[in-house]
Amino acid sequence: MKVLVTGTEGYLGCLLAPELLRDGHDVVGVDTGYYKFGWLYRGMDRVPYTIDKDLRNLTVEDFEGVDAVVHMAELSNDPLGALAPDVTYKVNHQGSVQLAKLAKQAGVERFVYMSSCSVYGVATGSDVTETSPVNPQTPYAECKVLVERDVAPLADDTFSPTFMRNATAYGASPRMRFDIVLNNLAGVAWTTGEIAMTSDGTPWRPLVHGLDIAKAIRCVLAAPRDAVHNQIFNVGDSAQNYQVKEIADAVATVFTGCRLSFGDNGGDNRSYRVSFEKIATQLPGFACEWDAHSGAKQLHEVFSRIQLDAETFTGRGHTRLKQLQYLIGTGQVDAELFWTA
Repeated sequence: MKVLVTGTEGYLGCLLAPELLRDGHDVVGVDTGYYKFGWLYRGMDRVPYTIDKDLRNLTVEDFEGVDAVVHMAELSNDPLGALAPDVTYKVNHQGSVQLAKLAKQAGVERFVYMSSCSVYGVATGSDVTETSPVNPQTPYAECKVLVERDVAPLADDTFSPTFMRNATAYGASPRMRFDIVLNNLAGVAWTTGEIAMTSDGTPWRPLVHGLDIAKAIRCVLAAPRDAVHNQIFNVGDSAQNYQVKEIADAVATVFTGCRLSFGDNGGDNRSYRVSFEKIATQLPGFACEWDAHSGAKQLHEVFSRIQLDAETFTGRGHTRLKQLQYLIGTGQVDAELFWTA
């Protein structure tokens, strides 16, 4: 199968592409290159040919001969969405829908979209499922809902989209991100020897390792069309719904000697527990292989091997908001986040 993957130079994309190549797929990447600076360590044994292009500039010709698209390339995370909400909607919503339409026009049969469990926002009561009401709290999450809404009607006998609502990612990646919760806590523990939480750590978050997200995508591409056609899957494991304080405890257990403390309350109000029963029972071959403890252990091993320092941990290369602010501030990208040269 020829698979076009957007975002192959990102945190998750650089994990997925080698796995697809190992599966025997012909993989073509697309990436605009915002995060080329973000190498943390050498960890990929193969990379796909990658088109250096903004997803907003793709044409139908870029999809010629492609059997499936895995769309991962959007402006990632809530602080970045708050920096430029108008641009976030143009890229993440309008750009993603246009990409799906181009893929369909070119005859692409499968379209796998990276959505997010953040669409649930604040949820109380029982664990939310794919049929639960969505309650997005940020432009980033709102765009995920809008793309699902607008791409689903494109489904027909020739075009089959699948929507993957990923839990919060974690784990080591050569193109590392430290602006997501477990990775951030691990970096703080390693570089400072202390995790001082400002909140009480009671909000709930579902977590999923980046390699388990890659596994879910691989399973979708291998699944019978009827099993995944126009379906939404929460991606994760029901056993990996953690309170933030449990995530911090898991990190502190691995990063021995780290002092852990909690505040009173406040901070991010998002809290939701998610059911992953559907993906466990309806996506052939899928089961998570990682949990918070093994992910923290993996990060400890990487940090020890590369001797991660505080400057690298806090630098722009591994925090989406800082890197985009740098590119804007130096005039390398304009207000619409197009490259200026």
